[in-house]
Amino acid sequence: MPWTDDFSNELGREIRGHVAVDAMTRALYSTDASIYQAMPLAVVLPRDDDDVRATVEFAARHGLPFLPRGGGTSLEGQTVNEAVVLDMSSSMDKILEVNPEELWARVQPGVVQESLRRRVAPWGLDFGPDTATSSRATLGGMLGNNSAGSHSIVYGKTIDHVHEVRCLLADGTETVFGEIDAAGLQAKQKLDGIEGRIYRTLAAVLERSGDAIRARYPKIMRHVCGYSLDYFLRGEPMNMAHLIVGSEGTLATILEAKVGLVRQPAARALLVSQFDDLVTCMEAARQIVPSGPSAVELIDDLIIRQARNHPTLTRLCGFVEGEPGAVLITEYSGDDSGEVLDKVEAMRRQLERDGLGYGFHIATTPEAQSDIWEVRKSGLTLLMSVKGDAKPIAFVEDTAVAVDRLPEYVQRLQQVVADHDTTAGFYGHASVGCLHFRPLINCKDAGDIRKLRSIAEDIRDLVVEFEGSLSGEHGDGRTRTEYLPGFYGDEIYGAFRNIKTAFDPDGRLNPGNICDPWGAKEAAERTVERADGAADPVDSSGYLIDTNLRYGADYQTVVAERYLDWSREGGMAAHIEMCNGNGLCRKLDTGTMCPSYQATRREKDCTRGRANALRAVISGDLPAAEFTSHDLYDVLDLCLECKGCKAECPSSIDMAKLKYEFLAQYYDVHGVPRRAKFFAGIAKTSRLGSRFAPLSNWVANAAPTRWFNQRALGISSRRPVPPFVRQTFESWFHARPPVNGSASRGQVVLFHDTFMNHNYPDVGRAAVKVLEAAGYEIILAPKVCCGRPMLSNGLALEARQHAQINVERLASFVQRGVPIVGCEPSCLMMLREDYLDLLPNNENAQRVAAQTFLIEEFLLRAAGEEGRANGNGGAGERPLGLELQETPRRLMVHGHCHQKAAIGMAPTLDVLAWVPGYEPRAIDAGCCGMAGSFGYKTEHYDLSMAIGERVLFPAVREQPDAGVVVSGISCRQQILHGTGRTGRHPVQWLADALAD
Repeated sequence: MPWTDDFSNELGREIRGHVAVDAMTRALYSTDASIYQAMPLAVVLPRDDDDVRATVEFAARHGLPFLPRGGGTSLEGQTVNEAVVLDMSSSMDKILEVNPEELWARVQPGVVQESLRRRVAPWGLDFGPDTATSSRATLGGMLGNNSAGSHSIVYGKTIDHVHEVRCLLADGTETVFGEIDAAGLQAKQKLDGIEGRIYRTLAAVLERSGDAIRARYPKIMRHVCGYSLDYFLRGEPMNMAHLIVGSEGTLATILEAKVGLVRQPAARALLVSQFDDLVTCMEAARQIVPSGPSAVELIDDLIIRQARNHPTLTRLCGFVEGEPGAVLITEYSGDDSGEVLDKVEAMRRQLERDGLGYGFHIATTPEAQSDIWEVRKSGLTLLMSVKGDAKPIAFVEDTAVAVDRLPEYVQRLQQVVADHDTTAGFYGHASVGCLHFRPLINCKDAGDIRKLRSIAEDIRDLVVEFEGSLSGEHGDGRTRTEYLPGFYGDEIYGAFRNIKTAFDPDGRLNPGNICDPWGAKEAAERTVERADGAADPVDSSGYLIDTNLRYGADYQTVVAERYLDWSREGGMAAHIEMCNGNGLCRKLDTGTMCPSYQATRREKDCTRGRANALRAVISGDLPAAEFTSHDLYDVLDLCLECKGCKAECPSSIDMAKLKYEFLAQYYDVHGVPRRAKFFAGIAKTSRLGSRFAPLSNWVANAAPTRWFNQRALGISSRRPVPPFVRQTFESWFHARPPVNGSASRGQVVLFHDTFMNHNYPDVGRAAVKVLEAAGYEIILAPKVCCGRPMLSNGLALEARQHAQINVERLASFVQRGVPIVGCEPSCLMMLREDYLDLLPNNENAQRVAAQTFLIEEFLLRAAGEEGRANGNGGAGERPLGLELQETPRRLMVHGHCHQKAAIGMAPTLDVLAWVPGYEPRAIDAGCCGMAGSFGYKTEHYDLSMAIGERVLFPAVREQPDAGVVVSGISCRQQILHGTGRTGRHPVQWLADALAD
């Protein structure tokens, strides 16, 4: 049934949340982390249980298909459908109760797994099924999927940790499913209505098909195909929640769950083993598992190569030795650290003795273990970051077999790959025989789509031969539903149909997944094309593996780039398509990506949502005119251009660059607003401000001026303007007396940014003091504004003109080897990265980029080179000859987003640590929320401050005695506005410690 305006009005009156039916919002929810796409009828963002209930009843009343959705990280397409999509992650995210004594918690379905784990950690507790997507997967999604993680050899699957669920049935009836004994079961069977029918149907299914279930269900722990009927044959008491877990939203809508918690082990240690090939690696796994590990994880050479090429993960790959074909990560845990380490050493000796593996690496500290686990957790998304149309996609992703059959099974999998003339990536849970196996397939090619089906059918046959499971972790969805009848047989699949009919007689709950209630006639009329062109009948009425693909043989894109060079990314369209939907940009607790989503919790405000909107336009799912539409502007508006996604997204999506391109084209159509021109021309304004200071400071911050700026330009009246100085840094530099002493280490160009020059010359003076003390002669080049304010505000042509001027003026210096050093990260990254996009194939721009350094980075690099030249391998006791006095002080360091994305915080922390007594610690606060001009815009002010209030402001307030170290002018302003404290640049702290 098509959606109507009457539906929107009716549902809008019944709920407090939001109903979205516009094409742009529906496009955001048309994909997940799978290869599939389906446009929702509508998207509902409920506020509470009442909203969910009203929506379920509304859908039942009008016969509309219905799909509850969590984080949208499904790999098999369970969370996309032509249905009313209910986003449970937006507000249904409360941890309602924690009982540490009885080891359980009550949660709403939108609670993110990592949030629960952090909440219970102070009691030494954890949630056992620790999936790789823990930073964004919701508990509701985990229940729907019956998820499991790296430690499933100890903790099992989600189904093993669910006590009860409170849910809504298809007609809106609310019930609680939990443990029930024989007497309770009999009482339930006597009920009228849908609930009584469910209990009667289940009893009949178990009585009639119990023997078939015992015979046909896989005899391994990691199987999540179909409904978990085998759990009801384990004796009393039965737990009816087990029927809901793994049902993929096809039976009920969860409102709340009571889940079990586990105690964290006191000690853990990792043994990393390298192998020449996968088969030998699996031989080793077969030996390791009986020794009692808590995890045995596989990553292959493809993942290792991708991690080493990733800007952030490459720093974490120190545990990899040489060029292994595969790596095993084995964890042992327990209450005694000595015993745990003994197990690790014993296994290392055993593997060495048996000639299995090499380059053994033992990690005992939490920091070292965290780095290793981060690389393993990124395995799935790293595979998808392979460039080109052929991707290692998920469609036979998580088959499982008995551990002792893994070596032979891997050999046979590799043969299937070879027979289809492709390659594949491998990773997964060797401890329980569940391998994530991803063949490279081009879903834009008809031949490869046929290959997809052929491989899937070969793997299905192989799984049956090895008595394994079609899915050990990710469920059925659109990839396995088609194969369930053949895998389980008619009797069990008929039982699935009976269960589905009892719960959902109209087939409206996430239809097409696992099974539909209608009979074999419709299914028998369906055929699929084989690789050889013949047609085969299909024995499932669910979705087919090769339909509703996100890409397809007829997929095309409209070339959209105009202002920036996209050749390094393979084109703008290819870069947009690098987003695979993994949803890491929806994480809430760590890192920078994505600050707007962390504050709003809306899909359109994360990198994935923005990429999906862009892809919908360039692919024709939405009209081409949408590329310069107000709707797309609204989607991209809250991107802070922090570049956190470029560093943290496994696919390195650069949403800031995409926004630069979009804004320039958007303004071509709609005109450049006054405010954008004002911010783009901030250098000119600053020159005037300095010329008339201090009068300009009084005028700029006077109430009438603030009122006028808000009314005329949309600049928030709540933001004070940085003070202008009468004597600019540049005038001070040229007026000072001649420098005594020789420049023993040569010359450097100091790139004095606008704010250093006109607002905070003390930063420049500190830089001069440190550089000259280190033996450098400082040159101020006749440069212009770097162009960052122009590029960020959509004036790409003006930014290019400034880039051209600066490159021409700096070229003579870099050509003779003089480095460019600066203090403002956003300006330096403009020279280092963005000039290459504005001036493609410009050799001087490339030279400038290669010779541009943040001042801390430059000092650390120079000290390291000198130390190595002197034979001590490092900076030494007096790096660069600097006389640094002992200065006891705790320092909290907030990093600029662009620095964290391109360079990292290590140079800043390391240089500050040169000072005896300094104790620098980085704040894991993500983006401050200011982002240049972003936080000055009236409509952004509240969000900007909310982002700062999330972590940064409280961290600064909690340590009033610690010094605040901040490299970016925007960050310093934000901290001042939000906490009243003044942050100082790292070079100022370094200069303070210099002996006079």
